[in-house]
Amino acid sequence: MSESTVRKLNLLPMFGHTKGKRSPITCALKCDNACSGDVCNTSSNSYFRDIASAAVSRRAALGLGAAGALAVVLGGNLGGAQPASAAGTEAGLSAAAKIGLQKSKLSFTAIKPVDAAVDKFTVPAGFTWQPIIRWGDSLFADSPAFDINNQTAAAQARQFGYNNDYTDILPVPGSKDRRALLFTNHEYTNEGIMFPATLPAAEVRAIGRAAHGLTVVELERQNKNKPWTYVKGAPLNRRYLTDTVYELTGPAAGSELVKTIDDPAGRWIKGTLGNCSGGTTPWGTILSGEENFNGYFVSAGTSSSDKRYGLTSKPTSRQWELDEQRFDTRNAGYANETNRFGWVIEVDPFDPSSTPKKRSAMGRFKHEGANVIVAESGHVVAYMGDDERFDYLYKFVSKQKYQPGDTAAARRHNMDLLSEGNLYVAKFTGNSPAAEIDGTGKVPADGAFDGTGEWLPLVVDGASAVAGMTVAEVLVYTRLAADKVGPTKMDRCEDVQPSLHSGKVYVVCTNNSDRGKPGKEGATEVNPRTLNRDGHIVEITETGDQTSTVFNWNLLMVCGDPAQGDVTYFSGYPVDKVSPISCPDNVAFDSVGNLWISTDGAPSGIGYNDGLFKVTLEGEERGKVEQFLSVPRDAETCGPVIHDEERTVFVAVQHPGEEGTFDAPHSYFPDYVQAGVTPAAGQVRAPRPSIVQVFRTDS
Repeated sequence: MSESTVRKLNLLPMFGHTKGKRSPITCALKCDNACSGDVCNTSSNSYFRDIASAAVSRRAALGLGAAGALAVVLGGNLGGAQPASAAGTEAGLSAAAKIGLQKSKLSFTAIKPVDAAVDKFTVPAGFTWQPIIRWGDSLFADSPAFDINNQTAAAQARQFGYNNDYTDILPVPGSKDRRALLFTNHEYTNEGIMFPATLPAAEVRAIGRAAHGLTVVELERQNKNKPWTYVKGAPLNRRYLTDTVYELTGPAAGSELVKTIDDPAGRWIKGTLGNCSGGTTPWGTILSGEENFNGYFVSAGTSSSDKRYGLTSKPTSRQWELDEQRFDTRNAGYANETNRFGWVIEVDPFDPSSTPKKRSAMGRFKHEGANVIVAESGHVVAYMGDDERFDYLYKFVSKQKYQPGDTAAARRHNMDLLSEGNLYVAKFTGNSPAAEIDGTGKVPADGAFDGTGEWLPLVVDGASAVAGMTVAEVLVYTRLAADKVGPTKMDRCEDVQPSLHSGKVYVVCTNNSDRGKPGKEGATEVNPRTLNRDGHIVEITETGDQTSTVFNWNLLMVCGDPAQGDVTYFSGYPVDKVSPISCPDNVAFDSVGNLWISTDGAPSGIGYNDGLFKVTLEGEERGKVEQFLSVPRDAETCGPVIHDEERTVFVAVQHPGEEGTFDAPHSYFPDYVQAGVTPAAGQVRAPRPSIVQVFRTDS
């Protein structure tokens, strides 16, 4: 074994241990090998076993009034947001939602699963695909062309970033559907496949920093039947970088817990890190979740908060601490720097001069994302998952109410709704005898995995609901606060999405391969299999409107491949008639209320490339899973956007060719330049994370 190989394996403690999730390289770079270390949550809180439609989707909900302020269209009314019914029955839906119970215009024949070794982007018959924008594409008039062999930090700062994740396409008002804004975040970098070995280490680190952050870019097309292209130099184009200043808002802002030598006021934070999924608000802003921020910092690693958030004293994989003192919190004046990450951020993509916000009222943890819905009461409710083994599900309810209308004053009011409100954490109870949950995934005698739950308060009416902790402490150390009130430990809550059609909430639990291991929790009603390789999805129905503190729950699906002998469950739909699916990650809805699921980790689980799947939620075909597309070798499917009325789908293809090297790529997506062929202008013979559009080519 070569020295370089030994060195690489030493950095990959998950090598040989990634059953049912991502590659060991992704584990190292994306989440700092979270699954190889101790479980961060060592509290004694109960596990699950211990607690015996054409309503406009959120991804197409934006328009612009005469005053220039954005308004949402829910329930078919332009005048303001109509709350979604939480009853989940057709009688309780808006008129537009009832119409939406018709079939979607996006019809297709499900594709067959694609072997994990295939480097191909696969779509159904009658569809084609093309990238909208790729890593390195020039964004501004002065941006240099991408040159993979001669990269610089200055160039990357003016180009599209790496590893795009959450994505949305927002129409530009008044453009007759010919212009739009694309938003995406850039979660992490893989320096091993991005750069030639000859590039100096300091420049590698600088380029890597510039490839993180967020991007807003304008799009244009000829008409609704034509694909989008991005507009270089458009006035709304923007990169958010690691030195972009964010304002911390809410109760934790200005507290002693977030002050540093660079920011003695505790209100102004440089950059955002580890952004994963997100959401789009009814007032036209974008939310993005800071997830695996801990992997960017060196800390003492000895305090209860350091341990609870996975912070250690080991050097980081990217070693930014060599360039900026703040990335080593042991340096004088930077003890609180890590407390300034792990928030939900909010940005206004329509104002390139605006200051992005970090919303402390929504708590600090490894946010997968945040998705909002307007309750019948008018309050805005956000659902959030903490993406780590045995961590929790959260809900935020705004103090103030949403103001409908298209005035500038209404939008200004709504843009502050997430700065103040109540914060809750979920506790679940199953209703089947423990003897019926045997670890095989066999459905209980009552025919479903289901039960009840409650939202336990952490902050209510501006006061802490956690004994011995101030409001600021609850919000900065939300994991520690939640531990004290006894919520339910979950199997890695990733995307959490409320349906604007039914008000039901879909909680994606991607997997937990530790379940049932010695000393670890065994099978439960909501986690009915030991060694949960393939994940599952929980469906929540609030009792009352979205602000309720009690709910019912059931499992929509228990994932896997029935053809390989996996014990699965799809809400009673025949398991021999579904597409195999593993490791659900992000979700979205189409205009008629179908759920679309993107996956991350299927190759190491069921042996197929990750993909995008449609799931029927209502009627006789409830639970039917149909695969729409498959991404290339080593890639993850992220950020699905479903414009089914235009028969178009968008996905973010993240980390293609992740397990290759710069000199020996595993993927050539999306340019697919053949060996020996000189690349055309703008193309490279290497993997490039990209935003892809899929559209029909036939009538």
